[in-house]
Parts: sequence; C-alpha cells; structure tokens
Amino acid sequence: MVTGPALRVPRKVAAASLVGTTIEWFDFFIYGTAAALVFNKVFFPSVDPALGTVAALGTFAAGFVARPLGGAFFAHFGDRVGRKPMLVYSLLLMGAATVGIGLLPGYATLGVAAPVLLVVLRFCQGFGVGGEWGGAALMAVENAPDHRRGFYGAWPQVGVPLGLVLGTGSFLVLDLTVAEADFQAWGWRIPFLASAVLIGVGMWIRLTVAESPVFRADQERRAVSRMPVLDVLRRYPKVILLAAGSFLATNATFYVSSVWLVSYATTELGYERSTILGANTFLSAADIPMILLLGLLSDRVGRRPLFLVGMAVLAVASVPYFLLVSTGNVWLFILGGLVVQACRSAVYGPQSAYFAEQFPTHLRYSGASLAYQLASILGGVAPAICGLLVLWTGSLLSVAAYVVAMALVSLACSWAMSETLRRDLVDVPDDPGRVDARQGA
Repeated sequence: MVTGPALRVPRKVAAASLVGTTIEWFDFFIYGTAAALVFNKVFFPSVDPALGTVAALGTFAAGFVARPLGGAFFAHFGDRVGRKPMLVYSLLLMGAATVGIGLLPGYATLGVAAPVLLVVLRFCQGFGVGGEWGGAALMAVENAPDHRRGFYGAWPQVGVPLGLVLGTGSFLVLDLTVAEADFQAWGWRIPFLASAVLIGVGMWIRLTVAESPVFRADQERRAVSRMPVLDVLRRYPKVILLAAGSFLATNATFYVSSVWLVSYATTELGYERSTILGANTFLSAADIPMILLLGLLSDRVGRRPLFLVGMAVLAVASVPYFLLVSTGNVWLFILGGLVVQACRSAVYGPQSAYFAEQFPTHLRYSGASLAYQLASILGGVAPAICGLLVLWTGSLLSVAAYVVAMALVSLACSWAMSETLRRDLVDVPDDPGRVDARQGA
C-alpha cells in the first residue's frame, strides 16, 4: 500500500480538476439559467414571449454544437502535447467568452447584432468546455491508484453539480435582493462578470499540477499519433458510439431539469422563481455525495452494472417524475428530482473511469472526449425540444415520453458495452476487438 506524500498526489490532482471544472461549469450553467429567465426579453424582445423563450434556449444549444468541435480540437493536442496545457487554455477561452456575455449590450442597443454576438460567444463557451472534460477526467483517473479510479475520477464530475449550485445560487441571491427591473437591466450580468475572479483562482491551481504520469510514460515508449482524433475514429468507432449513447439520457435529462424546467415551472405551473431556483440549488448540492459514493461503489461492483441500473430506473421513473412536477408542490418536485438525480449519478459517478478505460493512452483524450461531447449535442438541444413538444401537444407527458425514449437508448448502449473494472490503464488493448482476460467479461 502506498503511504506518505505519494497519497497526496492523486488528491491534489483531483482537487485541482474539481476546482477548474466547477468554474467552467459555473460559467456554462449561468448561461442556461439566464436563457430561461431573462434572455428572451433582453435579446429577443420583438417576438412572442413563448417563442422568445424557445429562441433563447436555442442559443443555449449553440454551445452544445460547439462542444464536439472543441472536444476534437483540444483532444488532438491533449494526446500529442499533454493533458495539463489543454486544461489551462480551455479555461481561459471559457472565461473570456463568459465575461464577454456579461458585457454584451442587448437588442435595444445593438439590434439584431446582439443575438448574433450572443450566439458567437455561446459558441466559444461550448468550444472551451468541450475540451475541458476530457482533460480534467483523465488527469484525475490517470493519477489515481488502480483500485480507486472510479472514486478519484468522480471528483471532476462533482464540478458539474457544484458549478450548478454556484450558478443557480447566484441567481437566487439576485432574485431575492435585486428588484425585477434592475435584474432585467443589469442584475443578470453580475454572475457572468464575477467569473473573471474565479478564472484567476482556477488558473493558479491548475498551473501548480504536474502532467499525467501515465501520459508521460506512454510518450517515452511509443511514437505520438500524428492525428489522434482520426485514429481513434478509425479504430474505435463502435466504442465511441456506444459510450456516447450510454451517456445520452444522463446528459439530456440534466439540461431538461436544470434549464427548461426552470422556465416551464415558473411560467406554466405556478412555481415562484425563487422557489425553483432554491429547489434546484438543493438538488444540485444533494448530487455531490451521490456522485462520489457511486464512483466509489463502481470500484467494487464495476462500472457497467451502475450504468444499467441507473438507466433502467430512469426509464421507469420518468412519467411519475413529471406527474410530481406538475402538482405545483415544491416538496414533490424535490422528491422526484432526487430519484432522477440518483439515476444520473449512477452513470455520472463512474463515467470518467469507464470512458478512460475504453481507450489506450495515446488516444484516450480523443476517444473519451468525442464520446462525451457527441452525447452533449442531443443533450444541449433537449431544452428546446421540450419547449416545442409542449407547444405542439400541450402536455407535460410528451416530455416524459421523450425522456423514457432516451433512457431506453442509453440502457441498450450500456448493455452492449463491456466491463473494464480490472483493466490495466497502462495496457488497454490496441485492438478494440480483443478482450483482455483480466476484465472478466
């Protein structure tokens, strides 16, 4: 057993990944909250309010279109140059775009140029966050002890709910302290501008962390791939598609509940805005221990069983969840949210380790990032799809059916994947068709 200072290395790397990831997702999520609450009035005031909300949520989706492109770009250099530099550059890009949104004048000042520039800055946000996840996940997993890859890999995953807690919490504070007219005029900009301070903290932490030892060792023993993204697409297309599919429902339902439902619950179901923001802040905080515990559990029972159970329960629980939401009772809203979040955490906790274990080191950043970001495309358009479904059908059950369908797709993809718990991270088979005897699969 390793003792002494060596134990602090994976902890430090996991903490650095957590802080940087939290900051990036804070930036990413405050956009979603602002899109649901205020962007229709600031950037799309000349259209019907319902269509303005759909348009605002459509700009939210622009970030998800950019994420696979950012994932491919940063993955190319992450597999060639290193994980750490890509984390730094992605953080800088995300921060600059977020501050730019906070400074962007609205439609009343710039006219049609305002929403156009909003989409451009949102695209830059998505490009930056597209490269962030792969680097943060691999730094945590590749520095972890073999028997704790699931647990340490769960730490950067915690950055998602923690970023949402900070983002939603900041809007909750504004909602309680700033008058509505002031919130519409300038209050919503405060979280965007505040991210400039967090960038400095994240940069300082990330610059103190050393490069992944697994990556350094791999570079010493093999030639660097000239085009890692193309190589991994050519050699691992099935693995990438299955991994992306296994994450589809987790990703999409997260944005359904944290973005679209904020708007729908406050405009159609009678919830107060502060009530929904408070409930989502609580739910996001509750997600943190679930992700860590399920990441740790995956080090004992495996990654695949948790993916399967999570998606099977989500398929069954989706209709009851939306029925609870439609009651207008915040406690039933929270109860349903806890069940859905437990399902998502069963995937999200072990995901970093599971995706990293699918690919050899020299293609790992590319393979893991592409799988994650491909799923993000459909996840990002989910809020807009939900808005259109309700407009067309007038029923919240159409959204429930949409979630059930995605859960079944993710369940099927998870079923087709193999277990990787006992796979040696340094010696992932180069032939994706060969099963390592140590997998037990």
